[in-house]
Amino acid sequence: MKQDFVLPSETYLLNHSVGRPLKSAESHFKQSYLSPWQDSGREPWQAWLAIITEFQNALGRLFNSSPMQFCPQVNLSSGLTKLIMALPELSENSVVLMSAQDFPSMGFAMQKALPDGATIRYIPEHEDITQMDVWQQHLTSDVGLVFVSQAYSNTGQLAPVNDIVKLAKANQTLSIIDVAQSAGVLPLDLNDLDADFMIGSSVKWLCGGPGAAYLWLNQKHIERLAPKDVGWFSHENPFEFDIHHFAYHDSALKFWGGTPSVAPYAFASHSIDYFAQLGDKLRAHNQILIDLLIQHLGEQVVSPHDRYHRSGTVIINPQMGVEAALAACNRAGISLDARAHGLRVSPHIYNDESDILKLVKALK
Repeated sequence: MKQDFVLPSETYLLNHSVGRPLKSAESHFKQSYLSPWQDSGREPWQAWLAIITEFQNALGRLFNSSPMQFCPQVNLSSGLTKLIMALPELSENSVVLMSAQDFPSMGFAMQKALPDGATIRYIPEHEDITQMDVWQQHLTSDVGLVFVSQAYSNTGQLAPVNDIVKLAKANQTLSIIDVAQSAGVLPLDLNDLDADFMIGSSVKWLCGGPGAAYLWLNQKHIERLAPKDVGWFSHENPFEFDIHHFAYHDSALKFWGGTPSVAPYAFASHSIDYFAQLGDKLRAHNQILIDLLIQHLGEQVVSPHDRYHRSGTVIINPQMGVEAALAACNRAGISLDARAHGLRVSPHIYNDESDILKLVKALK
């Protein structure tokens, strides 16, 4: 499927950071976003709002859920903040469980959005979050909310989200799933999972660019929650224009807010639809290429070797050292990056065996 994407001349393995755009993205953007604005003397808002509907529909197909359970957000931090501030269960006595491996921005947002006095309990970074017994140890009955990243960007580990959600339900604990590092490459059926909430973005495996994040609410929570951060697009009728009357939208869009950004969703809806049609093909292809990498580099691959415990990203601790390895990859024309545990490598649908063998050669 290389021919479907705009690819650089060098080998690109940075998909955990930013996915490559579809070749058709530019023409779709012009048709859906620019044309109603440039080629007409009429107000473009109706055409632009149709883009948001397309975005919700594409997410519904990708995650097997009603489109009206998704609300566009500018990023995950904003979506998480709005959600936390709207949960009446949270108080100064609440305990929230996160992992020290979660993306720092999620911790920042959680710290500032929680009521004063609430406690965030972190699973220590050295503990193996792929193992359910670790979650059982920390997800005790006093935890009111658990935040779970489906995949962890710095380790390539995969959390057992289905089992965690089941345990949370048994403890009457609310659950939030973060799919920023997994959306697109790790299939997720929201109807089957039945978590309480989910937040995600489009910039990585979904190749949709920045600015097109989303918040998902379980249907049972939509009516009862009353977000504080609202605007005219949180209204049941945004074009009513009566300052004395506000009524929440009857869907997840009650979390939307003021005048929305539209352009990012024009790119993202097109790309998400592409990957929704792929089904689990990306995951299967990604895992084959990771297996090939492990075959050649063995224990230099420090992220999980077991497919059930690994995400779409692998971490390599090269024998030559990280700095030397980065320099070798740069000379070979290979784009990747590094974090505390080593090099991060994420093969996408447009990568192939030759890309992996080129990386192996550079590291050897």
